[in-house]
Amino acid sequence: MSIPAFGLGTFRLQGQVVIDSVSTGLELGYRVIDTAQIYENEAEVGQAIAASGIAREELFITSKIWVANFAKDRLIDSLKESLNKLQTNYLDLTLIHWPSPEDQVPVEEFMGALLEAKQLGLTRQIGVSNFTVDLMQQAIAAIGAENIATHQIELHPYLQNRKVVEFAQSQGIQITSYMTLAYGEVLKDPLIQQIADRLQATPAQVTLAWAMQLGYAVIPSSTKRVNLQSNLLACTLTLSDADMALIAGLDRGQRLTSPKGIAPQWD
Repeated sequence: MSIPAFGLGTFRLQGQVVIDSVSTGLELGYRVIDTAQIYENEAEVGQAIAASGIAREELFITSKIWVANFAKDRLIDSLKESLNKLQTNYLDLTLIHWPSPEDQVPVEEFMGALLEAKQLGLTRQIGVSNFTVDLMQQAIAAIGAENIATHQIELHPYLQNRKVVEFAQSQGIQITSYMTLAYGEVLKDPLIQQIADRLQATPAQVTLAWAMQLGYAVIPSSTKRVNLQSNLLACTLTLSDADMALIAGLDRGQRLTSPKGIAPQWD
């Protein structure tokens, strides 16, 4: 896979909280860190990475371009600012964070600028996030599916997003699941708890393993060392076909993230 299967998310973590989370994660063996311009924590993430002493080539760092920076004359400069904050010469993956509200900047323009950033060596791979099938089709028309490494979407047992997943996979675009634990909602699910008990695992491990077994990359976040350590064990957990089918049945189209004025008309 071009995108590592397991990483550390930093959404909603700022200041010393994100420094501690990233520092602990790196110490425990995490090597994939996901941030974004709008999280306003790139400088702190960069600080934690620099302090870890881990060689840059051992890390996989992702950030996302915010909608205010989509214009052709702004996108590359904003990416350079992100690199400066993260104390690195390149990103491993750069995503378009959300579609441009009301198509203020055409898909062709911002995808073209993102591809140019890749050609300049500012980022090794590029992708999209929170796109509909129609927007993905526009992105593919603009730069070709072979240049889109991943599509990062809200995806958890209660929102399995199958239409978008199937289209992305049909184009060879990998899915990255964010909010895989649905803000902790799925951890209370009786079915997932039952599977976890039987496998002597945690509900979080079961849910993360479910997503990875479907071929998705996951980027769970935590501020607690015990959870960061525990989540890592999802990489060694295997669910049976029967368990996978049971979790597939939990889908109820429950979307938790749809910011007004930014979210597209979802599929």
